[in-house]
Amino acid sequence: MKNLISTLFLLGAGLSGAYLLSTHPVLSVPADEARPASDREKAAQPPTELATFGMGCFWGAEAKFCNIEGVVRTRVGYAGGHTKNPGYSSVSSGRSGHAEVVQVEYDPALVSYPELLEVFWRGHDPTTRNRQGPDLGPQYRSLILFDSPEQEAAAKASVEELSRSMRFWNPVVTEIQPLTEFYPAEEYHQRYLEKHGRARCRN
Repeated sequence: MKNLISTLFLLGAGLSGAYLLSTHPVLSVPADEARPASDREKAAQPPTELATFGMGCFWGAEAKFCNIEGVVRTRVGYAGGHTKNPGYSSVSSGRSGHAEVVQVEYDPALVSYPELLEVFWRGHDPTTRNRQGPDLGPQYRSLILFDSPEQEAAAKASVEELSRSMRFWNPVVTEIQPLTEFYPAEEYHQRYLEKHGRARCRN
C-alpha cells in the first residue's frame, strides 16, 4: 500500500513539474543584457574630441567653457613650452615657455569646434601679445593648440575671417600650434572660480 502511495505521489509531482515547465518556460538572458549597466552606458557614450586654448588666466578661461551644452569636461593646465612636467611657479616665471591653457572635452554632435572658437574669440583680447588685461607674461599669450588637421584648418580660417571682418581694431596675434603635450595644473587650480563661489559649472 505504501509503495502504491509513493508511486502515485511521485507521478503527481512529475506531472505538476511538467505543467509548471510548460506554462512557465525558463527565460534566457542575452549575454549583452547580462552585462553591468555601467558597461552598457560606457558603450553608448558618444565619441568626444579635445580643444585646447590659451586666453590669459586659466581660471577665467575655464569658466567660459564649462557651461556650454556639449562640453563634457574642462581641465586647466600648461602647454606650448619646452620643459617637461612644469609647475605653476616655473610657468609663472616664464622659464618653461608654457602658457596657461584650458582643455575642453566636447561632443562634436552637440557643439562644433568653430563654435568653441567663437567662445575663445569672445572670451579674451587676441590682439595683445603676452598680455590679458593686467596679467603680463608669455604664460598669458593668446594661443590655439590644434589636435587634428581639421582643427588647424578651422583655426586658420577663423583668423582670416576675423581679419576680413575688422572685428578688432588691431591685428590678431594669436599663435596657432599643434598640441604636443598637455600638463594638467595642480588640483587647486581646477575649477578655481567655482570652488570660491565666483562661477558655476554645469559640466
